[in-house]
Amino acid sequence: MKKRLLAALVASATVLSFAGCSSKTTSSSGAGDTSSSAPADNSSTDSSTPADDTSSTPADDTSSTPADDTNNTPASAGVPATDAQKAAGTGIKLSESEGKVFNIYCWNDEFKGFFEKYYVVPEGVTVNWIKNPSDGGVYQNKLDEALLAQSSAAADDKVDMFLAEADYIVKYTNSDYTLDVATLGVNQLDTEYQYTVSAASDSNGAIKGVSFQCCPAALIYRRSITKDVLGTDDPAEVQAQLDNWDKFNEVAKKAKDSGYYMTGSYVETFRTFSNNTSSAWVDADNNLVVDDAIKQWMVQAKDFLEKEYTLPCGVWDDQKTKEMYADGKVMCFFGPAWYYNFSMGNAQDPEKGCSGDWAICQGPQAYFWGGTWLLAATGTDNPEMVADVMNAFTANEDICAKLIENEGQFTNNMAVNQKYADDPTFGNAFLGGQNDTAVYVELAKNIKFEHKTQYDQLLSEKLPEIFLDYFKGTISEEDAYKNFYQFVNETYPDIVTP
Repeated sequence: MKKRLLAALVASATVLSFAGCSSKTTSSSGAGDTSSSAPADNSSTDSSTPADDTSSTPADDTSSTPADDTNNTPASAGVPATDAQKAAGTGIKLSESEGKVFNIYCWNDEFKGFFEKYYVVPEGVTVNWIKNPSDGGVYQNKLDEALLAQSSAAADDKVDMFLAEADYIVKYTNSDYTLDVATLGVNQLDTEYQYTVSAASDSNGAIKGVSFQCCPAALIYRRSITKDVLGTDDPAEVQAQLDNWDKFNEVAKKAKDSGYYMTGSYVETFRTFSNNTSSAWVDADNNLVVDDAIKQWMVQAKDFLEKEYTLPCGVWDDQKTKEMYADGKVMCFFGPAWYYNFSMGNAQDPEKGCSGDWAICQGPQAYFWGGTWLLAATGTDNPEMVADVMNAFTANEDICAKLIENEGQFTNNMAVNQKYADDPTFGNAFLGGQNDTAVYVELAKNIKFEHKTQYDQLLSEKLPEIFLDYFKGTISEEDAYKNFYQFVNETYPDIVTP
C-alpha cells in the first residue's frame, strides 16, 4: 500500500486575530479560538534563498536584505530537495525585465516547505520569505504596511506575492493592492474547485489569486473508542449513526456513559455550524447578525459542557491535544486533511501516539475549514514568476501529485485528486489505510463559500470565547451578549449592534 509521509508536528496553542488596514490591532486569545488554520509558527524570520538552476531549494544567502529588516532575520532555506522532487518543478526562464528578488509574505512555513521542495526557482532570482506571526494581527499589519508603501518601495523590497486565508481574504481581493491574475497569464482551470476561485475573486468577478489546496473538512474519529461506543469503526456505518446533529448529540450521551468525551473542545463543532449559516456576520446596512446556525451551536456547546460531553478548552489548547495520545478519551475531532497532517502530532507520536487508530467520515454537515491562497501584489516587478508559481501549484500535475503522496495534502486539482481517489492501493497509514482522498473528493462537492465579510475571523474567534462564561453558568445569556456587543463596538465601531 502506498503510504504518505505524515508530518509529526505537535499543535501549539496560538490564535489568529483579524486586523484591518487601519492601525488598530486587536489581539485574541483564550478558549474560544476558531482560527482558520493550524497554529501559526510564531517566529519572525526572512529566509532568503538565492536560485541555483541545479536545485529547487538553493542554499541560504544571509547577505540579502529583508523587506522588513526590523522583524526578520536570515534563516536556513530548509531541507534540500531530492532529485525526484526537483524534477517536478517548472524550470521557467524569465525575461530580462523581471526583478532579481522575489518577496513572499507568509505567517508560517507550510507553503514555504512545499515551494522549496517542488518549485525550481529561476536562475538568478533570490527568494525572500518575510514571515510574521498571525497572532495579535501581526501578519496582516506588517503586510498592510508593506502594501501601503508598495508604490514607493525599491524594486527589491516590493511585495511580489503574499498568502491569505479564507477568513480575511476578501479584505485583499476587494482592494487595489491585488492584481487580476488573468493579466499575468493565470487563468481559471476546469480542474480547480469553484469555491477556491470564488474566494479569490473580487466583487466584479476578477480573480486575484489561487489556492494550492482544497479544504473540505471531516469528522475525524478514534476507531477503538468509536467501536466501543457504536459497535463499529467502519466509516460508512459510523456515518449512518452520525449524519445529523440529533444523532450526534444522542451518541454524545452514549460516549459519556462509556467513559469518553464526544469532542475535545466545546468549540470543536463551531466551524461546522458557522460554515452553514444563511447570513453574514454583518449585513448590507452594517448591522451585526448572529445567525440561527450560530445560535444552534450555542445550545449544543452549553449542553455539552453541562453534561460533560466535552472539555472547556479551546481548539488548540494543550488540554485538548493531549487527548490525541493513545490514552486519550476523546472520540471525535473535526478538521480537513491539513488538520491531522499538521496539527495531530500527539496522535502520531511514536511512543505515546495511536497512528492507525483513526478514520474519517463527513459527520452531521458538510463544511470546509481554512485554506491558503496565493495573491499577486499590485506593483510586483516579478509578474512572470508570480504567474509561474501560481500555475505550478494548481496546474502542474507532477507537483500536485507529490503534494498528495509526500505531504498528505488534498490539492486544488480535481483531476489529480480523482486519480488517487480511484487508486485501490492508495491509503493513509494514519487512518488505518483508509483512502481519505476518496472521501474528500466527495465532500468537496458540497463546499460553499458564502456570506463572507472582512470581519469574520475575529468575530468567529471572540464569540465562543466570550460566551464560555455563560456556557459554564457563571453569567447569564443576556450578559454574554452584552459582553460580545461591547467587544464589537470597541473593535469595529462601524458595525451596528442591537
